[in-house]
Amino acid sequence: MKMSRRDLLKASGTTAGMALVPQLSTAQNTPSKNTFRLSLNLSTIMGQNLGFIKELEVASQAGFRSVEIWMPTLEKYLASGGTISDAKKRISDLGLSIENCIGFAQWIVDDNTTRTKGIEQLKREMGLLAELGCKRTAAPPMGATTMPGLNLKAAAERYRTILELGEQMNVIPQLEMWGHSKNLHRVADVLFVAAESGHAKARLLLDVFHIYKGGSSHESLHLVGENSIEIFHINDYVTSLKPEQIKDADRIYAGDGEAPIDKIVHALKPSAQPVVLSLELFNKQLYAQDPLVVAKTGLEKMKAVVKRVNAQYKV
Repeated sequence: MKMSRRDLLKASGTTAGMALVPQLSTAQNTPSKNTFRLSLNLSTIMGQNLGFIKELEVASQAGFRSVEIWMPTLEKYLASGGTISDAKKRISDLGLSIENCIGFAQWIVDDNTTRTKGIEQLKREMGLLAELGCKRTAAPPMGATTMPGLNLKAAAERYRTILELGEQMNVIPQLEMWGHSKNLHRVADVLFVAAESGHAKARLLLDVFHIYKGGSSHESLHLVGENSIEIFHINDYVTSLKPEQIKDADRIYAGDGEAPIDKIVHALKPSAQPVVLSLELFNKQLYAQDPLVVAKTGLEKMKAVVKRVNAQYKV
């Protein structure tokens, strides 16, 4: 049978179209983007002085499956006779994942001696975290908060140094913005440092409170690319306290204040993996309450935020 070029093209087009059908069907059945994993930053119940293990137990009992720990609390536990292996087993028994650790090594400062000590401190801390199974640590501008004028290109080089160290140790430093710092207090600052580091593992650690405290607009978050944020600290504030007045202790439950919380959470754009929304509070009124009640209340309010965001923006 002879077939014209036109007939051949028609047949080829039909075949190609049929070949696409399974792919389209698969695409339609592919689950939507990942959204959020809810976590408790243990600062939220730190004021009750429970200790490392008890804080983890309260978080688990409240219904959290993810937590952020604090290096000083871990070190106090180890100094009192606790071990990493015992802690790791307890974490597993409680069904928890350690998403991140809050530490304060001075890796970014100009003074060479102080910076070298800070990097050594960070290396030791990351060694403990690697044993514990925690794959992230905060990298705030510790030591570079009171005096302005930090060279951001130098900061980027220093961030790259600790990223390379973290990549070797499988614990990745998350560049943290502090609104009260004279340096790295705006979203633009940390965006520049992370991008200028030129490292594929560079990540930002942002915070509802610090965005307000540092004077950034939440509208700038659309410039933060997908997968640039793995951990995001969630909380709220009232605008009667101006950025220059507000303090860490003034943070309140997510959704209880006047922050554009829904717009902020929506702007995070989780894709390849969920963004960890971690409740970070330092509220003295909450420190006077039952820690389990605080943790449970915090979780329910976070769930309400995510539910609203998913409904409003069809995430």
